[in-house]
Amino acid sequence: MSDNLSPLAPAQSPILPDIAGVTCRIARARYKDWDRCDLTFVELAAGTAVAGVLTNSKCPSPEVEYCREALKGGKARGLVVNAGNANAFTGARGKEAVQMILSLASDHLDCAENEIFVSSTGVIGVPLPKDKAEAGLKAAFTAEPCNWEEAAATIMTTDTFPKMATTSAIVGSQTVHLNGIIKGSGMIAPDMATMLGYIFTDATVDAGLLQQMLSAATGKSFNCITVDSDTSTSDTVLAFATGQSTTAALTCFDDDGADAFQAALSDLCMQLAHLVVRDGEGASKFIEIAVTGAESDDSAKRIALSIANSPLVKTAIAGEDANWGRVVMAVGKAGEPADRDRLAIGFGGVTVAREGLVVPDYDEAPVAAHLKGSEIDITVDIGLGSGKAKVWTCDLTHGYIDINADYRS
Repeated sequence: MSDNLSPLAPAQSPILPDIAGVTCRIARARYKDWDRCDLTFVELAAGTAVAGVLTNSKCPSPEVEYCREALKGGKARGLVVNAGNANAFTGARGKEAVQMILSLASDHLDCAENEIFVSSTGVIGVPLPKDKAEAGLKAAFTAEPCNWEEAAATIMTTDTFPKMATTSAIVGSQTVHLNGIIKGSGMIAPDMATMLGYIFTDATVDAGLLQQMLSAATGKSFNCITVDSDTSTSDTVLAFATGQSTTAALTCFDDDGADAFQAALSDLCMQLAHLVVRDGEGASKFIEIAVTGAESDDSAKRIALSIANSPLVKTAIAGEDANWGRVVMAVGKAGEPADRDRLAIGFGGVTVAREGLVVPDYDEAPVAAHLKGSEIDITVDIGLGSGKAKVWTCDLTHGYIDINADYRS
């Protein structure tokens, strides 16, 4: 864990229950010059269903390309994740390293290679050292099982705290549990999922249904966050359903408990997505942007992301300046239908501008007080229709520059 803990970090980590059919182990592969575990190996019960969402980057890592194909099988027995090296833009050497990991893990678990899933995160452009990968993975095979917090800490890069969440759902008459761990702090503007995230449940869910549910949850959570407008080469979220509970199998949305499971999965994804924003590199403020009155929900989302990704808006919030003119600018550049004379903009529940003008007798004092806090709300009413959306971001401080100016060192 970083010595410079994000000021937006939770006061304490949640306690995650065990998930039947999931065993996590960690090891030191030493992909970077650090004295910490940087390789996570997760063993999954036979018959585990898997679903995933992966980066739309046109320059993905070989791990992403492999997972995209392996997901078609719908089954998983193991997961291998390393931190410190993204293994992206590494050509044949990167693919060879992935193949070696697949061979070792599938032999160890006596399963098909397409039941092993792999992810890497860290520096781009450096081939994953096969000798370190092999030594680290073999050490993980024989390591003692670890807890969820240790697994979450092992996949971190510039993160300042381990990110994890838990929830549950009633399926039939019984409770199923869902746990999630995620890493991500910078290079965050997903258009699929986000960073590296892994969800585990003991529920029995058909792989096809799990995919539909995860995709739906992603659209309202991971795809609605941004730290710096940059989409990673390695973004991956995978969901694993071990089927170790005694509940009836979920095969379609009409099944008893399917709606409850979808709600729980969506809640878990939202918790994880918010944790990523709260640990945004250099962040000091968590910002919710709510857009209403757009011509469609999609239009509202594009406008909200335009605001969230604006360096001028983000630096204004860092400086605790209610500069609503910058919000107007971001609305205008979104390329979506808008009318400046119908716009209404608010901070912290206080409307500061309406119909293209500052509100008469506007009192800045309550807005200034709101902006001094760490939880910031920005509202924008486009005034054209019923479309709405919410996205989440953080402010932009000098800390972001400090982290990324020497990322490889």
